Amino acid sequence: MPNRTSTPAPTGGSRTTPAAPATPAPARRPGALAGPLPVLAAAVLWGTTGTAGSLAPAGAPAAAIGCAGLALGGLLLLLSDRTARSLPRACTPRERRQLLLGALAVAGYPLTFYPAVARTGVAVATVIALGSAPVFTGLLARFTGGPRPTARWACATSTAVLGCTLLVLGPQLGGDSAAMDLPGVLLAALAGLSYAVYSLVGGRLIAHGHPSAGVMGAMFGAAAVLVLPVLLTGDPRWAATPRGALVVLHLGVVTTFLAYRLFGRGLRHTSAQTATTLTLAEPAVAAVLGVTALGERLTTASWAGLAVLALALALLTVPRRR
Repeated sequence: MPNRTSTPAPTGGSRTTPAAPATPAPARRPGALAGPLPVLAAAVLWGTTGTAGSLAPAGAPAAAIGCAGLALGGLLLLLSDRTARSLPRACTPRERRQLLLGALAVAGYPLTFYPAVARTGVAVATVIALGSAPVFTGLLARFTGGPRPTARWACATSTAVLGCTLLVLGPQLGGDSAAMDLPGVLLAALAGLSYAVYSLVGGRLIAHGHPSAGVMGAMFGAAAVLVLPVLLTGDPRWAATPRGALVVLHLGVVTTFLAYRLFGRGLRHTSAQTATTLTLAEPAVAAVLGVTALGERLTTASWAGLAVLALALALLTVPRRR
């Protein structure tokens, strides 16, 4: 507030003019990139999942690897934030049902995506799951009373899905591809639907005023409990090896705990529709890591897809002029 200087009171019975009320300082608005940048940072961390999973001990079940990372990361999200543990009591009955739905969707992602990878391969499963998630999110948001998707979002999403397809399936476009496995395709689509559901639920709860860390911690903590039977019924000895323990630590701490903290922060300042489109940067990061860390090679179609995907993400990230 501006400083006020005192002046002597006037004499001779003259009236003093009342001071004008101070104008409150305008509330600071978050920067235009406060939403997209944390989401993109989360996508960068998620892009390391494939490289880390490839270093797991031979014979470790794919679903168990994903569930182990979710169990560790979900418990860290729950225990590291006090509001996550108190959130169910602070929610209305309707919000508690939404929270339970979000937890079921979080648990459903590794249980559908990793079996889809085993049946269709990582390339096809990634394209179907990540490519369908923004479409599912837009449709669900519209059908549940959310805002109508904008033309900018529709254009950027369709372009990003095209770029993601070229990037991941580039090596298969020039040769004979294997026969498509229908159950695997359906599992990958269910993974995309699971991702869309918990992104939308998390965004709605955060928009209602609940803290983003508490929302993510409550959903992922409950999901960690839900996937524990998958770990207990299998053979967990692979996770006790030094390599297996490092993989689980990376998936739990980096790609779950840190990534979803960032994702929740981004959901506070951007819509779930935009956020799920921005996370299509994940396969781009995975492709670059494959080239630099694993010695893989990208085809011309894959490089073209990477450029198209970058253009689409830039279209969503760059703020519009008012």
